[in-house]
Amino acid sequence: MATLADKPDYSLYANAFGFLRLPLDFRPQESDADLVITGVPFDLATTGRSGARHGPEALRKASVNLAWEGNRWPWEFDLQDELKMVDCGDLVFDCGDAEQMMTGLTQHAQSLLAQGKSLLTFGGDHFITLPLLRAHAGHFGQLALVHFDAHTDTYSAGSRYDHGTMFYHAPKEGLVDPNHSIQIGIRTEYVRQNHGYQVIEADEANDLGAAAIVEAIRARVGDLPVYLSFDIDCLDPAFAPGTGTPVCGGLSTDKAMKILRGLQGLNIVGMDLVEVSPAYDHADITALAGATLATEMLHLQAALRLKQR
Repeated sequence: MATLADKPDYSLYANAFGFLRLPLDFRPQESDADLVITGVPFDLATTGRSGARHGPEALRKASVNLAWEGNRWPWEFDLQDELKMVDCGDLVFDCGDAEQMMTGLTQHAQSLLAQGKSLLTFGGDHFITLPLLRAHAGHFGQLALVHFDAHTDTYSAGSRYDHGTMFYHAPKEGLVDPNHSIQIGIRTEYVRQNHGYQVIEADEANDLGAAAIVEAIRARVGDLPVYLSFDIDCLDPAFAPGTGTPVCGGLSTDKAMKILRGLQGLNIVGMDLVEVSPAYDHADITALAGATLATEMLHLQAALRLKQR
């Protein structure tokens, strides 16, 4: 029987530590990677059920089967042939120290962006998007936000650390331009007056075809650099029960995948997938959905780099 000492084991489950079985690289700044995957096991800003700190681990485990399948269909290229990727593991911060997490994540993202690398970041709760936006806006300038969620996360009455307030603070800090930003799948209450963002609520999104939603996104973002943020509770709980704030009436996994594929060619400069909470999952449904959507995001980055060559 072969051992790790004899040769690397690329069987289905053995030594599958990184997302899509990528090698773990704890010094991504020194790598030649185009894109770096980072987990942020943080859920201290959640207002619902906790547990999203275990999301990065669940996404990596679910991705093993995607790597085994080849993670190509229906794209016309092999992802790992076209995009140099590393998984740098999880951001390290003192447990319970939200301020340290924010500072550390912003600095981590800044250091990678300065080297021309792109990021795909796994939450954790959605609050992690705010320090990521600070880093990306500091590098690229004001961003267009494409945001998939059941909630607008523009609620101003929350605490300083609250996963429902990031997109209230982001425009006030000049990080995103709401007039070139769009939110898809919303099906909870929000203040519509002076909201700023274009919203495709879930009932409308479910009635529209994926192509019509893609057209609306493209028309909205214009020529700005795009930050893509996907909260897994955008999906209906039938497709993603493992999340802290599930809301019925959401999108199907199929529709979400089709919308993401339709964004090919947009200047997407940063991405995250958040709020997978495996304690509430069943048969890894949510983790598999999240890992699959994340793989679609990676294909978008690969296609963008192919176009730029």
